[in-house]
Amino acid sequence: MNKQVLALSFALASALATATASAKPVTYTIDPTHTQADFRWNHLGLSNPAASVDAVSGTLTWDGENPIQSSVQVSMPVSSIRTRVPVLDADFQSAKFFNAAQHPTITFRSTSVERVGISSAFRIHGDLTVHGVTRPVVLDATLNGEAQHPMFKAPAIGFDAKTTLKRSDFGLSVALPMVSDEIEVRITVEGLEAGAAEKALSTR
Repeated sequence: MNKQVLALSFALASALATATASAKPVTYTIDPTHTQADFRWNHLGLSNPAASVDAVSGTLTWDGENPIQSSVQVSMPVSSIRTRVPVLDADFQSAKFFNAAQHPTITFRSTSVERVGISSAFRIHGDLTVHGVTRPVVLDATLNGEAQHPMFKAPAIGFDAKTTLKRSDFGLSVALPMVSDEIEVRITVEGLEAGAAEKALSTR
């Protein structure tokens, strides 16, 4: 084998090894400073107020070669829900609504992922726990992108997702039907490769 063939073989082997390595699933830590969860309801048929969850944490494992093997788990403290109306914030924490003292955390854990049509669209099936009640939900998700984070020099990923829930399914039936049973949920998530994320967040 001459030197040129040997060099070419080595280059091809290196490229294949790199491609194989990059195809492995990557676990990302959710970046709470660039992740938001908002929910919206209808009030008296007149307005559509919204609230946000100000603290979201969790992990996202993404398999770019086989997305249906991907998974996500998220935790959101009820104490971080903000409506921009102080009286309503207090009501949401009380036993009348979310009962933060007894059920302090909202969680979501995926059970399966399916691809929908175009390569960036997915349905994420999972279990949502709110108010101590767990129900299956489906998130319509879009992969926004994957990139090397320019500041932290580590793999980063971003998704948007949405779903519609019935709050009565979770034992939250206060003021029905004056306040709508259906709740629209919208989420935007940014994740940084685990390890790099912890290092990055410690410097903020």
